[in-house]
Amino acid sequence: MKGLIIIILSFFAINAFSQQIDLEKKAQEITEEGKYLYRLEMAAWHGTDIFLESFKEKARIGGYFTYIEKDTPKCLFFSKGENPKVIGVVSFGDIKVVETATIDFKERDFKQDEKELYTMRTTALQEIQQDTLFKKYTNASFNLIPVIYKDERKVYVLTGPKKEGVVLFGNDYLMTFDKQDNLIEKKEIHRNLIPIKFELEDQDESKKIVASVHSHAAGTGEFITPTDICTLMLYGKFTGWKRHIVISENYVSVWDCINESLAIMTTEEYERMRDEEKYG
Repeated sequence: MKGLIIIILSFFAINAFSQQIDLEKKAQEITEEGKYLYRLEMAAWHGTDIFLESFKEKARIGGYFTYIEKDTPKCLFFSKGENPKVIGVVSFGDIKVVETATIDFKERDFKQDEKELYTMRTTALQEIQQDTLFKKYTNASFNLIPVIYKDERKVYVLTGPKKEGVVLFGNDYLMTFDKQDNLIEKKEIHRNLIPIKFELEDQDESKKIVASVHSHAAGTGEFITPTDICTLMLYGKFTGWKRHIVISENYVSVWDCINESLAIMTTEEYERMRDEEKYG
């Protein structure tokens, strides 16, 4: 009898926990961070092209990182050496409009927040090079995104494709830092790499898919991740997908690629909606 009571109480505790999750608020939080990462990655995509086209002393470039200052995305390049200097910054008025970019070639020291981002990025790069946690794949490369976001210090590591016609989800990592920029935690976000192919614009329209899907194992988490949303926003315009679905044990996350919005629902709610669409 006592065992039955424990089982019943456990069931109600799990059910109560599930009900406590505000799915609308959770969707908003994930979306905000995903779009933040997207703006940083777009600044990197456009910023590197613009800077490398104009900067003549390419042998001096030690690396780059992006950040957002007063809602302005910036891509900063620094020099090689033990005491690197800022050698150029590309700033964007509208991250989707390349023509709004301006370049500042003034060589200078890092500002305080830039120094902190540089320090985290450098530490993260060292970890990638020495720790087998970080898996490397052919035709793919790591993109490091250091962020100070809502008073949290992190470096996201995304895996980007080197070939056209494929979107890579997973093989992404999160490193967390303290306020002194010391690494305190590193973990996988997804447990594997999930490639999804898509038809290029000049290929057969009948072969194109309008929705894509991937699933999350228990260790990945119940919801779509900010890195998933960043990836979808970066590559959505090339894929032609209208939506992307992430399925976990208890929840389904549906990303609207057209309106760039997220809905999260329980598995039961999703299956009921799907049945209504099928038979209604």
